[in-house]
Amino acid sequence: PAPTAGPAPTAGPAATAGPAATPGPAPPTLFYVALDDEYRPLKVYRHELGADRSADVLVYEEPDPGFFVSLEQTESRRYILIRTRNHTTDEYRYIPVTQPTAPPRLLAAREAGVEYEVTHHEDSWIIRTNDGGAPDYRVVTAPVEGRAPGAPRDTWRELVPHRPGRMISSVACLSGYLVRQEIVEAVPTVVIRDLRHGSERELAFDEPVYWTAIEPGFEFQTRWLRFRYSSLSTPERVYEEELDTGRRVLRKEQEIPSGHRRDDYAVQRLYAPAPDGEQVPVSLLRRRDAEPGPETPVFLGGYGAYGIVAGAAFSPHRFSLVDRGFVVGIAHIRGGKDRGTRWYQEGKLGKKPNTFTDFIACAEHLADCGYGRRGRIAIGGGSAGGMLIGAVLNMRPELFGAAVAEVPFVDVLNTMLDETLPLTPPEWPEWGNPIERREDYDLLASYSPYDNVRPQDYPPILVTAGVSDPRVTYWEPAKWVARLRATKTDRNPLLLHTNMSAGHAGPGGRFEHLRELALRFCFLLWIFGYAK
Repeated sequence: PAPTAGPAPTAGPAATAGPAATPGPAPPTLFYVALDDEYRPLKVYRHELGADRSADVLVYEEPDPGFFVSLEQTESRRYILIRTRNHTTDEYRYIPVTQPTAPPRLLAAREAGVEYEVTHHEDSWIIRTNDGGAPDYRVVTAPVEGRAPGAPRDTWRELVPHRPGRMISSVACLSGYLVRQEIVEAVPTVVIRDLRHGSERELAFDEPVYWTAIEPGFEFQTRWLRFRYSSLSTPERVYEEELDTGRRVLRKEQEIPSGHRRDDYAVQRLYAPAPDGEQVPVSLLRRRDAEPGPETPVFLGGYGAYGIVAGAAFSPHRFSLVDRGFVVGIAHIRGGKDRGTRWYQEGKLGKKPNTFTDFIACAEHLADCGYGRRGRIAIGGGSAGGMLIGAVLNMRPELFGAAVAEVPFVDVLNTMLDETLPLTPPEWPEWGNPIERREDYDLLASYSPYDNVRPQDYPPILVTAGVSDPRVTYWEPAKWVARLRATKTDRNPLLLHTNMSAGHAGPGGRFEHLRELALRFCFLLWIFGYAK
């Protein structure tokens, strides 16, 4: 909750004007984000440690309920960043750490569709942006000082150019080095740039399909880069690599108490032809000693929303299925940025149906390639991935042998029509605004899982919900299950598990989380005849 007292806010143009205060000793200061009555993060406050909370100062308030506010800090530790964004647009303000009472200064004013992220090195901002016709992003620099507040983006100077299909997903600065992560065909790579000389090199790995993520921020004045690495068959490893020499040191490896041999498993990449000719990547994991055939059980997962990349990272839990003969697959469908920003744009708003037809194409291709058969492919997804599951079940129920929908976003049309829900206004750029546009209403009505349940046979389905979920309210999966039970023509199991002490990410605590996983796996093993 926000304090009940304090000075008037410094938002909008007033927050961007005036030079920074004269440097001096900074009091111990805490910046924090407060939520409004609709649970939206819209305000930033400043608190001096030891002072009464009623004296906290409102530093910034976002007037648009479609934009959410967050706080960041540059790796150099020199600037506090106030970020406001929705799914397609960014805006940053900054405060020097040594001058915490200075008003926040605008870095670049928001412009619809322009995304940018900011870090800092010496006297320059380093910015990852899609501005200037760069849907897969480029990296630019801008001077920190000597500019009018909110100076136009034409002062930005290109450092790393845009390359279509090679998406720059993040950047980080260490002293003298810029590290960026790029993604091509759902496989990431890490590029290290020496800012002194402009030379670059990529980190090398020995597997064709894997996942890696840089871990900056522990130190700035360092010659070591920390990153995480794993694949579908390789447990997570934490490495440090010396930036000057390329020398790599393994710092930690995930332990699997029951034992694990990477060479016992095969990892493959297939491409499924979509109805419009696009090639959809599918990552597969199976035991080497279990050749797939028509009776092989398959579990295919997918998400396909918000530009989130479905990374081929390690999960020890999958082996409960794989070691029993399952083939486990990840469908890198449109709606994510697995193949760049175009892949995302081809799976959102008016092109959202591509997400569903891509997933169906992946399932059909696996059957055509001898991985199981139609009717023996289980599918699963959560949240927006649960919407995917609900949509494809309505479209092609006979293709699937079972489905697990975790906290599924299935009452899409009604949710997008209710602007009082905290997440609805920020979600309109992703799904469309059915309140203002009839074409958006008609599109959402055409695929919303709840609204498209029809009298037909459905496979066995397990649905989960969390009673404290602020993102997908528990009544969405409940009413979807009720309509399915009232409408479907089969007698297959349809189970609803509502956790009375869980939110969107499931219950807290390691063992409760494992019990939730066990429930899903036991359901699949039961349906496929592994348990009676």
